[in-house]
This record gives sequence, C-alpha cells and structure tokens, in this order.
Amino acid sequence: MMILALPLHLLAAIVWIGGMLMMLFVVRPAAVESLQPPLRPQFLYGVLNRFFRWVWLSLALVIASGFWMVVAGFGGFANVLWPIHLMTALGLLMTAIFCWIYFVPFASLRKSINAERWPDAANSLESIRKLVMLNALLGVIIAVSVTAGRYL
Repeated sequence: MMILALPLHLLAAIVWIGGMLMMLFVVRPAAVESLQPPLRPQFLYGVLNRFFRWVWLSLALVIASGFWMVVAGFGGFANVLWPIHLMTALGLLMTAIFCWIYFVPFASLRKSINAERWPDAANSLESIRKLVMLNALLGVIIAVSVTAGRYL
C-alpha cells in the first residue's frame, strides 16, 4: 500500500507547495513588473484559476493518501510519531485556508474583474497573496518537520 500512497502523497504535496512558491516568488513579481491594470489582475486570475484546479486535485490526493497511509500502513494515529500528527493538523489548516482563499477572495477577484473594478481586484489579489504566503510557510514547516522531525 505504501508503495503507491507515499509517492502520490509526496507528488501532490510538491505540486501544491511548489506551485504556491512559484506563484509568490516568480509569477506574481513578473506580472507586477511587466503588466498594468487591467492586464495584471486578468492574467493573475487566469494563472490562479488554472493552478487552483491542480490544488483541488492535490488536496484530494494528499488527504486520501495521507489517511490511507496512517490507517492501513500504521494502524491509526496512535502508532505514528509526532511529526505525522503535526503534518495532519497543519495540512488540515492549509486545506481550510485554501478553501477560504477559493471561496472568498478568489470569488471576489472574479467578480471584480467581470465588473472591471480594478482597485477591488487589486485588494482581492493582495488578500490572496497574504493567505498563500501563510499556506506556503505552513507547507514548508510540514516538509521540514516530517523529514527532520525524527532527528529533532
């Protein structure tokens, strides 16, 4: 079971965390440097819309494979080390934050773009950026704790 679940779990986490870091440190700064409203929010909306589809898939794979490994591979949460508990708690927090991003500021961004309210679109993008920054930080904490946790 672990031979399938662990690679799926890791690949899905890489897509999600790596995608957030790519958005924060590569795509957004390049858009800010080279695009002005109304092109910038429209471009970033298009990129986020495509990325968020991958995040939904990643979420499903991370959650399903994670619980599969804990239950089938370890016999439940009572049998795993503290980094797995931390990963689970922070992963669920990340999921809640992503759902908030998607259903609140991202939905607001879509409405602002459709209404051509560029200042509102910029505010939505800033909210998304801050929340994605938080989620990326949580993702890095998870990666470090799970890989180095047993040595701490």
